[in-house]
Amino acid sequence: MPHNETRHCLPRIRSSYSQFSEKERQVADYILDHSNKIIHSTINQVAEDLNVADATVFRFCKRIGFKGFQAMKIALAAEIVNPIQDIHETISESDSTKEVAEKVIRSNIRTLEDTLHILDDRTIAQAVNALMQADHIEFYGNGGSGIIAMDAQHKFIRTGLRTTAYSDAHLQMMSASQLSKNDTAVLISHSGTNKDILRVADIARETGATIIGITNLATSPLSKKVDIPLYTVSQETEFRSEALASRIAQLSIVDALHVNIMIARKEKSQRSLQRMREAISTKRI
Repeated sequence: MPHNETRHCLPRIRSSYSQFSEKERQVADYILDHSNKIIHSTINQVAEDLNVADATVFRFCKRIGFKGFQAMKIALAAEIVNPIQDIHETISESDSTKEVAEKVIRSNIRTLEDTLHILDDRTIAQAVNALMQADHIEFYGNGGSGIIAMDAQHKFIRTGLRTTAYSDAHLQMMSASQLSKNDTAVLISHSGTNKDILRVADIARETGATIIGITNLATSPLSKKVDIPLYTVSQETEFRSEALASRIAQLSIVDALHVNIMIARKEKSQRSLQRMREAISTKRI
């Protein structure tokens, strides 16, 4: 739950969306679509617009971590009046090289903070467990997400677990068809709408494999197709797309999974690392 009730109302709603009931989604959609109206409304007015009881709106506010409607409204107002990108990345063409660098780095810091804020303890534990129990782990991603998939394999090789990464769409589908119920597939897509990745999810599901998704939008098709969704939060600005900003968060989620497994498999991981160091030592002067 949020520790600071002056931030993170909209990111929290977006990232928890797939877990909401039908009535909760009705309230969520209203808040996402009418943010400006809500900050000037009473709980009565919102409930009336939605044709639901006041208690339904109140329970939704509690569900996303606020003490009540008023606390949620204060957080929402803060986000609307001071949008995150205005705080840390109002980049203009007149900025110096150093100013641009500083704003981009501050944007990365905020992306990581926001992603950490919506990270769910149980979900990350489920993901670690699924990876630990897998006979084979396969990472899938296209374009920029394909680079994250390759980085994930580069890290996970150190754990001693059997891993593969694919960024070619045809190879992804071929490989996914060979998965078993004892395997785990990790699908990475910022938008969660990439047709090739969604097809891979369908193929992997048919095999009975456990599917982990790393994506930004809780309302995306990918988040509905995976068993364990892990979410990132990032903001789009004029000179930098939301997808680019999310890369640092995707890498950090992969790092968090990797380190958790290295700790859980301490002795096996150390042996694996030692063998790897010996193998690549001939490449060094």
